[in-house]
Amino acid sequence: MDNKSQFLSVVCAYIKQYIKVLLLFIVFALVFCIVFSLYNLETEAIYYSIILCAFIGLIYICINFINYYKKHIQLYKLQNEISISLENLPSPKTLMEEDYTNLILNLNKEYKTYISKSDIAKSDMIDYYTMWVHQIKTPISAMKLLIQTSESEISSDLSSELFKIEQYVEMVLSYIRLGSNENDFVIKEYDLDNIVRQAIRKYAPLFIRKKINLDFQPTTYKVLTDEKWLVFVIEQLLSNAIKYTNKGKISIYPLEDKKLVIEDTGIGISQEDIPRIFDKGFTGYNGRTDKKATGLGLYLCKNILDKLSHKISIESEVGVKTKVIIDLAMVNVNIE
Repeated sequence: MDNKSQFLSVVCAYIKQYIKVLLLFIVFALVFCIVFSLYNLETEAIYYSIILCAFIGLIYICINFINYYKKHIQLYKLQNEISISLENLPSPKTLMEEDYTNLILNLNKEYKTYISKSDIAKSDMIDYYTMWVHQIKTPISAMKLLIQTSESEISSDLSSELFKIEQYVEMVLSYIRLGSNENDFVIKEYDLDNIVRQAIRKYAPLFIRKKINLDFQPTTYKVLTDEKWLVFVIEQLLSNAIKYTNKGKISIYPLEDKKLVIEDTGIGISQEDIPRIFDKGFTGYNGRTDKKATGLGLYLCKNILDKLSHKISIESEVGVKTKVIIDLAMVNVNIE
């Protein structure tokens, strides 16, 4: 809103607020006219008294409006600061203003108390789940060692399910870290191919188990990013590609301008689901078919890439393919 529109809106609000006073002044003027007429006073005296009263009233209105406008501007500017401090709150000049000021101060006090309790509760919850994630890794590692001592088909199935448990544990830990006020991003220049190979090595057993071919074309790109978090993103995308691809292949290849593509020949995503695919908890048609989908994987990927100033987009055709494009060209980033 420009200054002219704001000023006109204040004038309208002022008139609306004091319209009763203006009407009362008109009534008083009419009373003067009637009384003077009954006493057969000269018309000139009536006009003179009305003009004099109107002049005094106009001076009062101008002074009152200036104070009204200044207070409005002060309160308007305070809107952007009120969440930080109430020190600039105007001093009340009437009993009603004092009541409203006390109400605001009490509400602010209650709000700060609520935020403080909420922060403590959130901190306790994060500490608990972080501790749980680290503790659960111990029995997972023990089970992996026990499974590796056996070569049976059951052991292979157990190893696959245990791998999924590890995925979910890592997702929980990443979700907690991403939601905290502090992050552990370390932005440096990394070899993108090395990052991609880390994710491929982790999921190599699933490629073999599902007999899915992998076509990896080296990118030769050097990118500014956080290695740990980008590895996590690529792992999540590979996990989805493997999960929803029953035959065919998964391709990883570069596009110009530091874009990385992960493409699969899986079941695809319906067009109506694509606009919401990065929403928290949204699973879409595929998620409703696969009852184990959490709707958090792509949500975490999008949030992580946003924080890294990267971009992600998805193109898909049901029953044919899904193509995920990660744009790794960075802007507005602080390099360590």
